[in-house]
Amino acid sequence: MKHIFVEGKTPDLPTLLLLHGTGGNEREILPVAEAIAPEAAVLSVKGNVLENGLPRFFRRLAEGVFDEEDLIFRTQELNQFVTEASVQYKFDRNNVMAIGYSNGANIAASMMYHHPDALAGAILFHAMVPREGIALPDLSRVQVFVGAGENDPMIPAPQTKLLMSQLRDAGAQVTEFWTQQGHQLTREEMTQAAQWFTEKYGT
Repeated sequence: MKHIFVEGKTPDLPTLLLLHGTGGNEREILPVAEAIAPEAAVLSVKGNVLENGLPRFFRRLAEGVFDEEDLIFRTQELNQFVTEASVQYKFDRNNVMAIGYSNGANIAASMMYHHPDALAGAILFHAMVPREGIALPDLSRVQVFVGAGENDPMIPAPQTKLLMSQLRDAGAQVTEFWTQQGHQLTREEMTQAAQWFTEKYGT
């Protein structure tokens, strides 16, 4: 997968897996990682799927309706890629935290839904339930921050609340932060995520 790796300044911090929204690329949310955890290593990945020429991480059938078969395949593909990258770049595979926005946040959530050891944590901006009707693995070691907009026209608030409920039921420690905004990623959300990260990791 097309990607960028940036070595971290503080080795004990999680390696940040950066996952862009629809139409983004591997450079798009590098500034988000810099704002949240400037000392951490970064693995920023570009989605392998195109929708009307716009990169994504998995196909969808309509707005908010995912191609489940493709989602499962692409989730496995991304999980395997991170494992291979950990060998190539010599980072701790058991200490990876995703930072995802929109489509990127959804595949990060899918990694947690399908693979118990895929992520040690996640910062999910504007995410929804990736797949209905499955039992989640034990996520008791996983730390999650969720940023969401109460007036998000693409991801209704109940969808994000259901995602958080399911993650909590699986044992994940979930911190939520809501704005009055829509689908855009706000400075306020990034500031709150940075404070959360500092509280968890002390830097």
